[in-house]
Amino acid sequence: MTITFSSHSHIKHTMEKRILYFDCFSGISGDMTIGALLDLGIDQSLFLAELSKIHLDEYDVEIKKGLKKGISGTDFTVHLHTHEHHHEEEQHNYEHNHEHDHHHEKHEHEHHHAEKSHDHSHTRNLSDIYTIIENSDLSEYVKVASKNIFFIVAEAEAKIHAKAIDEVHFHEVGAVDSIVDIIGAAICVEMLKIDEIQCSEINLGSGFVHCEHGIFPVPAPATLEILKGVPVYSKNAKKELTTPTGAAILKALCSEFGSSPEFIIEKIGYGLGKRDMETPNVLRVIVGKKKTLLR
Repeated sequence: MTITFSSHSHIKHTMEKRILYFDCFSGISGDMTIGALLDLGIDQSLFLAELSKIHLDEYDVEIKKGLKKGISGTDFTVHLHTHEHHHEEEQHNYEHNHEHDHHHEKHEHEHHHAEKSHDHSHTRNLSDIYTIIENSDLSEYVKVASKNIFFIVAEAEAKIHAKAIDEVHFHEVGAVDSIVDIIGAAICVEMLKIDEIQCSEINLGSGFVHCEHGIFPVPAPATLEILKGVPVYSKNAKKELTTPTGAAILKALCSEFGSSPEFIIEKIGYGLGKRDMETPNVLRVIVGKKKTLLR
């Protein structure tokens, strides 16, 4: 808190609020979120130390700088030990989402994420995910935030598939990816010491995606369900730009959606997506300060 003096010599008290703003002009996914937040200058070694508190040995992460249409940012990738090739996007990791073919920009082939394609039979439901989070050494904030995000995803999937929430299964490959992305995002927010999180209108993308169940529209049904009550639009790409994980992170953490708040910009970060498009496939995040006069 700071104390200032007016021209009339009355003491005025002001409070400084630290705001994080998500600018989703090219959508949002879990990996883009972590990349953008790390790009703000978070100590990567401290972040990885916190991430290791999950106590899962099924993955490695890669953090590197890169470019998208000339914009420099941070690329965050989860490498799963259960694959011969790494899993570069967390698109549709749940239920029907998990089972479709989607084209990775860096792969020439299509591949299935279903367990039958990789001989995986183990799945995790929401209770299993909660147990992993509770058995970790993560902070209380990260545990609560992560569970809230996972609940939002599971609730949406349950409604879409007309199932009880505990019947929604997170397949092994998708679950690990989502655990890392969701918990990692919560860790980053806590490390940034943010007071308030806001978000722009969200670009969902458009078109269709090929699934084993058929052709699904973009945005995916779960993404659309999660973002009820949130301002969205579709522009510039016949691709899926916003994933269920990205949508759930925003829905759980953001207090406001819309145009940028009035604040003094301090830092800007860019998280690189995996899409190659005419426009930059990046997530922009901005940290700024806003002074509020206390009455």
